[in-house]
Amino acid sequence: MVARTIPVSPFDLVIFGATGDLSTRKILPGLFQRMKAGQMPQAARIIGAARGDMTRAEFQKIVSGAVEPHMAKGDEKMLKTFLAAIHYARVDAMSDDGWDVLAKIVETDARPVRAFYLSVGPSLFGEIAGRLNKLGLATKESRIVVEKPLGHDLASAQALNAQLSECFDERQIYRIDHYLGKETVQNLMVLRFGNALFEPLWNARHIDHIQITVAESIGVEGRGAYYDKSGAMRDMVQNHLMQLLCLTTMEPPSRYEPNAVRDEKLKVIRALDPVGVRDTVRAQYSSGDNTAGYLVDAENPDSTTASFVALKAEISNWRWAGVPMYLRTGKMLANRVSEIAVIFKDVPHAIFPQVNDQKGNALIIRLQPDEGITLRMTIKEPGPGGLRLAEVPLDMSFAEVLDPAERVPDAYERLIMDVIRGDQTLFMRGDEVEAAWEWVDPILYNWQSLRVTPEAYEPGSQGPRGSDELMSRDGRRWRPIEGV
Repeated sequence: MVARTIPVSPFDLVIFGATGDLSTRKILPGLFQRMKAGQMPQAARIIGAARGDMTRAEFQKIVSGAVEPHMAKGDEKMLKTFLAAIHYARVDAMSDDGWDVLAKIVETDARPVRAFYLSVGPSLFGEIAGRLNKLGLATKESRIVVEKPLGHDLASAQALNAQLSECFDERQIYRIDHYLGKETVQNLMVLRFGNALFEPLWNARHIDHIQITVAESIGVEGRGAYYDKSGAMRDMVQNHLMQLLCLTTMEPPSRYEPNAVRDEKLKVIRALDPVGVRDTVRAQYSSGDNTAGYLVDAENPDSTTASFVALKAEISNWRWAGVPMYLRTGKMLANRVSEIAVIFKDVPHAIFPQVNDQKGNALIIRLQPDEGITLRMTIKEPGPGGLRLAEVPLDMSFAEVLDPAERVPDAYERLIMDVIRGDQTLFMRGDEVEAAWEWVDPILYNWQSLRVTPEAYEPGSQGPRGSDELMSRDGRRWRPIEGV
């Protein structure tokens, strides 16, 4: 099977914070790949905006350095074509400095589609949006892209949404979560709603529980001061894990279009029961061989910020009543793994000799490091000498049927092209973000008011003991955090 590439219309993309880490590590290399694939037209323009005083040629050199590690043999000509689309304006978001230069570039030979990517801190979102609106750079057909964190709590999320909505309609605002651009996340919806096999089983009658894990093998890595103000709950649970939970458990939308999909995700968030402290675990990684502990990395010996969070959630609706949803995420764990595990109930009556433990079926949707889908099934172990049961994986990875030479696009590539196409399906709506904070805020408040002390866990481990106890109280166990 060969993937089809559908070109987009010529566009202008203005990247604020164009010399920053996200831009040079993900956005610019991703755009190069889209031009190489034939999806981004050569008539498109990428306009970098940052505070650095440099010429267009100097910025093109930065772009070249960002793209070169991602090039294949023979890509030199394509790089030259890509650099021809690169422009630069020195802009100070907090003053009038440079905006006239940016306006001149944008308004000269303007493209039909105009998008603004705010790869900057959220404190600048409102200021930039206001200036774009005031100067008339943002038309009714323009789009604005904002990155997380989308607020620090419910009140700040509401304030941010209000700032953006003063200058842009909701249909123009693209709140990006790169997890939603991953191939396997989108395949999750197709797997559920495009096949007759799974949807009849996707409910409390057949599913015992669901586990969602996002584990990282590194620590906060130089982001200690920033991370200490957010922690695992704000950095991961409120957005990434919440989105994965919604896509896993939502009802079928009436059609695959932005508001229909996002309406169903919002219903899931609003159906979540409040979570008590007993059903949560918060922890910090300790020091280990050649590794500093979280308190050292955060440069705050008194920090109570969690680098690991696990919790048990329940959804009060007909489909999921009584089915626990276990979420966990943490840094400095055994491996880098992101997966959704749907654990089905055991057969109602076991007729086979229990020489081996007969386990329930499990559907594993792995987002990283190797995207794919696996169904674990029980079969007879081959050979004579009696009936022995074995658990084996049935590989359902889409990678098997794709052309081996076909490159799977990065999540940012897909999402940026969706912005240009005007497709908001894989982006969060404002009420979605606020509803997620409304559920998370009481958990954070209880931790603070009850002064819940984070548990310690060893670097490179499966996480804290409290996380295992959270599951064992219900007679269940976490899937091991294993690499592929």
